[in-house]
Amino acid sequence: MENYFTAAMPREKVAAISALGLAHMGDAVFELLVRSWLCTHGDVTAQRLHRDTISYVSAPAQANFVEKILPLLTGEEESLYRRGRNSHPHGVPKSATPGQYARATGLETLFGGLFLAGKTERCNELFIAGMEALYGV
Repeated sequence: MENYFTAAMPREKVAAISALGLAHMGDAVFELLVRSWLCTHGDVTAQRLHRDTISYVSAPAQANFVEKILPLLTGEEESLYRRGRNSHPHGVPKSATPGQYARATGLETLFGGLFLAGKTERCNELFIAGMEALYGV
């Protein structure tokens, strides 16, 4: 039976997925990390969790986050990030500039690619590094 919590696709299969497909996966991975972090570090009322989650996963917040972890990326990870940043999504939300949205898409592509390649520890390392750099925790 497949275990979709621990995907471990070969590099070629991950590379065959479109940047926006990887961003779709990475959006969920990043949000799961944020939700887990909030449950272990913050006020856990449902209303507060929802509001805080949205503030961390918004395009402007993700754009700030990725700027903190860019120096930590390997060449392969930078390539994943650039694929997403340079992709052409169909629209930009009103809450973000096109540049912020491009960087946020790059972040999601990075996390989606790492997750599907089975590199969940690396996702966690990068997530922790970004949270520490931005919020000191």
